Amino acid sequence: MSSEYNTENTASACLGYNRCCMEEKEKPRKKISKSGKIALIIMSIIVVLALIGIALYQVPAIKRKVYPYVTIYKARIVYFFKPPSKTTFDPSVNTTMDAGVIATLTAMAPTATPSPEPTNTSEPAQATETLMPIEPSATPAPTDIPAQVSLEGIVQEYQRFNACGPTNLALALRYWGWEGEPIDIEKVIKPTLADLNVTPHEMLYYIQNHTELNALIRYGGDLEMLKKLVAAGFPVLIERGYINRDSQREGGWMGHYGVIDAYDDERGAVHIPDTFNGYIWVNYERLQSDWDEFAGTYLLIFEPEDEAKILTLLGEHADPAYNLDYTIEKFRTKLENSERHEQYFIWYTLGELLVMKKDYVEAAKAFDEAFAVYGWLPVDDRPWRMLWYQVGPYEAYYYTGRYDDVVSLAFKTVTDASEPALPETFLWSARAQIKKGNIGTATFELKRALQYHPGWEPALAELKALGVEP
Repeated sequence: MSSEYNTENTASACLGYNRCCMEEKEKPRKKISKSGKIALIIMSIIVVLALIGIALYQVPAIKRKVYPYVTIYKARIVYFFKPPSKTTFDPSVNTTMDAGVIATLTAMAPTATPSPEPTNTSEPAQATETLMPIEPSATPAPTDIPAQVSLEGIVQEYQRFNACGPTNLALALRYWGWEGEPIDIEKVIKPTLADLNVTPHEMLYYIQNHTELNALIRYGGDLEMLKKLVAAGFPVLIERGYINRDSQREGGWMGHYGVIDAYDDERGAVHIPDTFNGYIWVNYERLQSDWDEFAGTYLLIFEPEDEAKILTLLGEHADPAYNLDYTIEKFRTKLENSERHEQYFIWYTLGELLVMKKDYVEAAKAFDEAFAVYGWLPVDDRPWRMLWYQVGPYEAYYYTGRYDDVVSLAFKTVTDASEPALPETFLWSARAQIKKGNIGTATFELKRALQYHPGWEPALAELKALGVEP
């Protein structure tokens, strides 16, 4: 009885199971809608294209072409959500220096001996002058300067992204028979596309070590000196402030190089084969104002046999110590007659010049004043890129023992940039971190400096001193 019962139950169970399985099999599968299929296909295509784009971006030739556009649009997005001009820097009120700092400053104080050509300690090498001695009182023979001069031989060329320095240097060198390309210069002093700045001393270094020509840097340039040099057959490479009016958000104030190859008194302007805007004329007043934002800095290139001629044309400014002192007094006088909105650049310039003189205490005071005026300026008028080009505040604060100010200012500068390709900023921040005992952080920042400037000697030297392999 039980056997039959179990058999029947088992059979019934099997039939029920089979029926359930059949019913399960017969359930219709959910179908993807047509619109869902299209969306899936589109997403797949986007992913594939993105992967292909990333792969192609790694190809150097393609990256060079695409990089400017990527950088510009990235900057637009970053600066839209975080406008860099809205942030300010407030130096510490505690400027008391300890005994060690005072002793260091005393040891570094200038002596009565005329100083050599000022050099920036953050340059790839010591770019110094190799000119014959000249008496400070030497003056050029009086000559009549023509009302109009135009030099032949400088052909305008458009720059690569963030490469106005190497391109303008190439234009000036070609005037003297150099046959290279801007990329040849970039490989030495701007080895990565992202590096945001090339300094005049880096240009000087390139000329002295990679050409048969000679060069010098002077400050406090004015129209009289400019016209005198051009009239004598020497184009003048200057650094000046420039406002990109075409794109305010990622534009605004920035530094820019230009070669002066002509002037015209009747027009009241100088001619520049500009690497960004093409052939342009800039009126005298505008030029002097923009030029003063970089201390009237000018670079002269010449053949070795023209050395005596150059020194004679420069007169008292042939002596770099005299030129520096003259320029400091020029800007101190300019400060006395300036309006409030003009004082930021004047104070900042004074700070830079005093750093060159190694008067770090007064330089730090000048920078404190500059940053105070900066906070007063309308947001849209703030030159927030200044630390990209002139890093004197780091040096002044560092040598006066204000390491926290160095770190804070560096942090602001780095975070304000859409891509922090600022090796000089990382270098000085690292030096301050070392003084604060933060060796790990310093090592990280030195390696970041090398990321944007591979093989850069100052960063390598700091790592070596720490016993760290780059």
